[in-house]
Amino acid sequence: MSCNLFGVEAQIVRIGMVKEALEATVIEGNGWLDSEIEHIYASDLMSDVLAFGKPNSILLTGLASQQAIVSAHVAEFKGVVLVRGKKPRDGSSAFARDHHLVLLSTELDMYDACIRVEKARSGIKLDAGTTPPAPRTDEILLNNEFSIEGSDFARAGMVSTEVKSILKKIGIDPKIIRRVAISTYEGEMNVVMHAIRAKVLLAVTPQLIEVVIHDEGKGIPDIEMAMQEGFTTSTEEQRAMGFGSGMGLANIKRSADELRINSVVGKGTVVQMRFLI
Repeated sequence: MSCNLFGVEAQIVRIGMVKEALEATVIEGNGWLDSEIEHIYASDLMSDVLAFGKPNSILLTGLASQQAIVSAHVAEFKGVVLVRGKKPRDGSSAFARDHHLVLLSTELDMYDACIRVEKARSGIKLDAGTTPPAPRTDEILLNNEFSIEGSDFARAGMVSTEVKSILKKIGIDPKIIRRVAISTYEGEMNVVMHAIRAKVLLAVTPQLIEVVIHDEGKGIPDIEMAMQEGFTTSTEEQRAMGFGSGMGLANIKRSADELRINSVVGKGTVVQMRFLI
């Protein structure tokens, strides 16, 4: 189930209002309940969250794994609400705390939570706050290399999180950072689910950001088919973790200004993404 409760037009509300409407308990982020959000998105499919979720949102989900929290962070969400009384596991609380995400838990199911928030939201009107953009650095030139291990779901998302942090520190436009982070995260998850290992190269110049993911693995027999939304070769276990909906490469294509994929069956795949600054 997925729903964007605020529709096309954003309306500013505070996370504390969501907490009260859902009678939720605060797991992390008591000091950030006054944070303002523009959208609420409900989904258990993290690739859908990355594809369709909007920045300054809060996520309602029944997926109580670290990947839900990492996905929310990569997509520039401000918090996560676990429904059906779910509690965070495998480092979710620590990740939320370290990256300033509000983490809540409610006994309501997804449907009732959506209805509750919509009813509470309809009677509230708050002034939108503005956040000044990060300063641009005129001359940027850096190269970083990261590694990813296949099947390492415990650390999945750490590379894209680090890339996002680096780009913030050097003053890249937040909208570009979000696109880079989503694309890197999708590529990272493809490695974790389907490859043995990979190297990730991040290069930034005054004109563009380039991310290259070079993996060792089984390769992609039909790239054109793999690019189609909904096509997946994921396992039942991977889908149970919220991935494998067939949106990974499609999300990258949607976010990147340039995308090149070269693959050799039985050897591996190179995904090259470019983002114009």
